[in-house]
Amino acid sequence: MKIPARLLFFPVTLASIAVGAAAQEWRHGQPAQAERPVDAYVADLAHVAQAPGSELRGLVERYAQDLAGFERFYTVPDSALKLARYRAFHEAWLARLEALDFERLGVEGRIDWQLLRTHLRYELGLLARAERRNAQMAELLPFADAIARLQENRRQFVAEPPAAAAAALAQLAKDIAAVRETLEGEEPALTPDRIVALRAANRIEGLAKVLKQWFDHYHGYDPEFSWWAREPYQAAGVALEDYRKFLRETIVGVKPGGDEPIVGDPIGADGLTLDLEREMIPYTPEGLIAIAEREFAWCEAEWKQTAREMGFGDDWKAALEKVKQDYVPPGAQPALIAEQAYEAIGFLQQRDLITLPAHAIDTWRMDMMSPARQKVAPFFLGGECILVSFPTDTMAHADKLDSLRANNRHFCRAVTHHELIPGHHLQGWYMDRFNPHRQLFSTPFWVEGWALWWEFHLWNLGFAQSPENKAGMLFWRTHRCARIIFSLNFHLGKWTPEECIDFLVERVGHDRHTATGEVRRSFNGDYSPLYQVAYMMGAIQLRALYAELVASGRMPEKAFHDRIMEGGPMPIELVRARLTDTKLPRDFRFAWKFAGEKP
Repeated sequence: MKIPARLLFFPVTLASIAVGAAAQEWRHGQPAQAERPVDAYVADLAHVAQAPGSELRGLVERYAQDLAGFERFYTVPDSALKLARYRAFHEAWLARLEALDFERLGVEGRIDWQLLRTHLRYELGLLARAERRNAQMAELLPFADAIARLQENRRQFVAEPPAAAAAALAQLAKDIAAVRETLEGEEPALTPDRIVALRAANRIEGLAKVLKQWFDHYHGYDPEFSWWAREPYQAAGVALEDYRKFLRETIVGVKPGGDEPIVGDPIGADGLTLDLEREMIPYTPEGLIAIAEREFAWCEAEWKQTAREMGFGDDWKAALEKVKQDYVPPGAQPALIAEQAYEAIGFLQQRDLITLPAHAIDTWRMDMMSPARQKVAPFFLGGECILVSFPTDTMAHADKLDSLRANNRHFCRAVTHHELIPGHHLQGWYMDRFNPHRQLFSTPFWVEGWALWWEFHLWNLGFAQSPENKAGMLFWRTHRCARIIFSLNFHLGKWTPEECIDFLVERVGHDRHTATGEVRRSFNGDYSPLYQVAYMMGAIQLRALYAELVASGRMPEKAFHDRIMEGGPMPIELVRARLTDTKLPRDFRFAWKFAGEKP
C-alpha cells in the first residue's frame, strides 16, 4: 500500500488536521480528536448503572489492598520471613474464603469466588517454588540472611547498635570473599549451574538495594552510626557488586558491554502443571504442543497458497522475503501506523462488531522505541501508547536494514490492530472501567488471546486485502504457533535457547536478529513461563467459544465481544461460564476441551 505524500511528514499533517476537515480519508471516517464533541465521551450512564455486579467485588479489592500493603512492607526479595508471612497470609485468606456461604452467590459472585480461590492456591504454589529456589542458591548466597535481618529489624523499629551494625557489615564482606574462593581456581569447590548463578546474581542486585535502603535510613541522621558504619558499608557494597559481576561474567558468561546471553529459567514439568492449573487449561504441555503443530500445518498450507498468489509457486520464504523488503522511507513510519490504526477502527465500525467508545478511539498515543529496546522487542509493543519500532540515525547500517525489514508495511498492518483497537488499548480501556477488581486475575490467555482472536477473525472477514497483507498476517500467526512449541520445549528442558532461535529462523522465516530478540524477550524478561503459549491458546479458546455461541445463533456477535470486555480478565473457561450465565458449583473443576479431545 503506497503512503500518500501528504502523510510523509506526520507532525505537520497532525498540526493541519486539527483545524482542517473533520474526516480525512486516512482517518477512515473518524474526526480529529480536537473536533469530536466532548459529550461523545460521556458514557451511557443507565447502562453502566444497570450492569450486574459481583457480591465479592469488595472482598477481592480488600485482598488486593492487603497484599499490596505486605508487598510494600516486606521488601527483601524472597527472604525466609517474607515467605513465611506470605504463606500464613494466603492460608488464612483461603480458609476464610472456603468458609463463606457459597450457595448465596450469583453468577458473578461465584466466578469471583473461583477466581480468588484459584489465585490463592497458585500463590501458595509459587511460594513453594521460591523456597526450593532459595535452597538451590543458598551456597552462593550465605550472606543473604544477614542482609535480610538488618532490613527486617529496621522495618519493625528494632535498631542495630552502631558498633554491631559495623561488625555485621565487615562480616558481610568476609562472607562474600569466602564464597568467591570456593568458586575460583582450577578445581573450584562449587560449580553452580548457569541458571542458578544467574538467579543468584539477580538476587544480589536486589539485596544491594535493600542494604542501601537500610544504610540510608540511619546514615546522616545518627552520627554514631555514620562513624561506625560508613566505611564497612562502602566495602560491603563494593564486594557485593564485584561478586555479582563475577557470577554474571565468569559463571553465566556475560561479556562486559555485550548483549545479554539468553540463559532463561526453565520451570520444568511440575512448574508447567502448576501454571496450567492457574490458567484452567485441561491439557498437558505435550498436548498443547500437538495443538500448536496442527495449527502450524494450517499456516503452512496457507503460506503456499499465498506464495502462489504472489507468483512464487510454493516458495513461501521467497514470498516472505518480498514482503520484508516493502517498507516506508525514514520519517514515514508514524503516518503509516496512524493510517493502519484508523483503517482497523473503520473496518470494525462498518460491520458493527463491537462497541468502540469515542473516548477509546481518541486517547491512544504513539511513541518511538529506542534502539536499545529494539534489541529485546524488535517489533512493536502497545496498549494505550503504541511503541513503534523503526531505525534511528544512530544505528549501524546493518541494524537499520534489519529494523526496516522487521517493521515492513505488512507486518505492521497485522501488529497495529493487535496493539491498539480492537486489541490491547481497547482491552485496557474496558478493564479500567468494567469490573476493575478482576485485574488481580489478569491472564495472558485473556489479554493476548483476545488480541490474537481478532487476527483470526479479521482474516476470516477479509481484512487482508492483498496476498502481501495475507503474508503479513500469516507471519505472525505462524510465529504464535512456534512460540508454543519452542517455549514449552525450553521449559521442559528439551530445547536450548539456541535451538529455539534456529526453529524461528527455519520454520517461521525470522531473520536471525529478530529470532534472537524474540527468544531473549521470552526467557530473559519478566514474562511468565506460559506467556508465549497464551497468545495462540487463548485465541483458540475464543474461537471455540465464538463457534459455540455466535456461529450457532445463540448470541449476537456484538454482544459476544462486548460482554467479554465488560467481564474483565479471567481464564477463558470462566468467560464461557459468564457468557452462558452458568452458576458454577462450589466443586467446579476446569475441563473444557476447547481444541478437541485428542490432544
